[in-house]
Formats: sequence, structure tokens, C-alpha cells
Amino acid sequence: MHSTLIVARMAAKSAADVADLFSAFDATEMPHRMGTRRRQLFSYRGLYFHLQDFDEDNGGELIERAKSDARFARISEDLKPFIEAYDPQTWRSPADAMARRFYAWEARA
Repeated sequence: MHSTLIVARMAAKSAADVADLFSAFDATEMPHRMGTRRRQLFSYRGLYFHLQDFDEDNGGELIERAKSDARFARISEDLKPFIEAYDPQTWRSPADAMARRFYAWEARA
């Protein structure tokens, strides 16, 4: 499994709105098209954490292909009132907001 974690800023009062947007998006085939296996959203003191799990390490490639879908563009636009880049000076795409994993551990099956 491969995971990505996007970090941004979000007012705590926006959590329900953001959850509703993703709930509608995830009810389509878009997560499958992107290779998303699981999505979890977290907030903590004005920060937003978007954790996505993929079966394989090709999530980035599949997401790039999905960007041409109008639903992908729409959710990106719909999130703008609620989600703000962690560092607006350096943000150009979600890749600029991805946390870098520096340690991982898994229990043996």
C-alpha cells in the first residue's frame, strides 16, 4: 500500500462542508479511477490533513490522468472557500503540500 498526506489550512468550522464535498465525490467512480483505496480527513488547530491510501505506488500517475475529468476540477474549485495552502508563496499544486514520510512501520501479517 502507498499513502500520500496533504497538509493545508482549514478553519475547524469548515470540516462538515469539506466532508460533504468529499462524500459526494467518493460516491462516484472517481476514487477508483484515481486508484484511491481509502481517504481520511483530519483537522488539528487550523490545519487540514488529507490522507489517501493506494494499493500501489502509482497513485500520482492515476491522479494526473484523472485531472482531466470535470469532477476532479469541480471538487478542487469547490474546496477553495474552505482549504487554503499551508504556504501560499510556494504552492502550485497538491504535490507542493504533500508531507514527506521519514519513518514507517507495519505489523507482520
